[in-house]
Amino acid sequence: MIDNHSEEVPVTEPSLATMADVAQRAGVSSATVSRVINGNYPVSATTRQRVEQAIAELGYVANAHARALAGVTNRTVGIIINDVVDPFYAYIARGVEREATRHGRLCMVCCTQGSHEQELALIDLLHEQRADAVILVGGAYEDRSYAAQVARRARALHASGSTLVLCGRPSLGEDVPTRVVEYDNEGGAFAITDYLITQGHRKIVFLGGPPSLSTTVARLAGHRRALRFRGLPYDKGLIHTGQLHRRFGYDRIRALLADKLDFTAVFCANDTVAAGAMQGLELAGVPVPEAISVVGYDDVPIAQELRPQLTTVRIPLEEMGRQAVRLGLDVGEDNDYLSPVQTTAKVGTSIVVRASVAPPK
Repeated sequence: MIDNHSEEVPVTEPSLATMADVAQRAGVSSATVSRVINGNYPVSATTRQRVEQAIAELGYVANAHARALAGVTNRTVGIIINDVVDPFYAYIARGVEREATRHGRLCMVCCTQGSHEQELALIDLLHEQRADAVILVGGAYEDRSYAAQVARRARALHASGSTLVLCGRPSLGEDVPTRVVEYDNEGGAFAITDYLITQGHRKIVFLGGPPSLSTTVARLAGHRRALRFRGLPYDKGLIHTGQLHRRFGYDRIRALLADKLDFTAVFCANDTVAAGAMQGLELAGVPVPEAISVVGYDDVPIAQELRPQLTTVRIPLEEMGRQAVRLGLDVGEDNDYLSPVQTTAKVGTSIVVRASVAPPK
């Protein structure tokens, strides 16, 4: 039976309370409400309790994202990466986001798609948004003019109270106010090359990485140092730089096989190139590691998904992102302020031995 005289229950709209409404209810100023919400200024326990009670009663929600985009607050951290789907950048970005959130900051992720002009434009945009820190991720190309443009922006950010953090790329010089998060790029390349040599390999192809990219330069330096350390020649015919893409690894390994190049192992500049190389070897009927050994760099998830699983160099990518935020905000893990002289952090690399390497036959 339906009761036509039953009273309808009104549908309540989401709270549209403002900070001013909260201030009026609590009997304080809007500035005091802001201090309680942001936790950036001491407020007495009694006042804090009144403000928090007013917030609860009114259902007020501080729209941090809108405030940040409007430039009303500078409680943001910006990260500029090449591509959000690339696992190298994605894991660093995750570290940045988690650490930024832990320190009460909104994280803004921006992508350049490899464009220098876009990178500069994004630095300017984040400067306009008054970001507390702007984090540039990944290697840099050897270009003095471009480095000078980045340096000018670093000084402008510093003058406005912000910080430019270089994550995984070289310093712009001691006279440029930046913070730097490094990893032992050359050391990792030395270690993985030396591992191949100790397994009996003497003809090792280096595959991938743009030749003018700082990341490639460092990995080639480590590779060459390991050869020299073991008394082996540096054969330029075995060096095949190029893109850091899977397609490059596939195409180039097929070309090297067709040219009948003499080699027993491949050191790929990253795990994505290694995935392409292993696919090319498989389709050519060349078993890994029985005929050719393959190693990579980065230790992103694909390294464990390949068959056989890939021996590679592990970079603590997420920790690099966390360190970048701490340096950019001048805070440590416990939220205490760092010493003003601490401008650089360095994380180590290590070899992860899996099943893609065997002694040559």
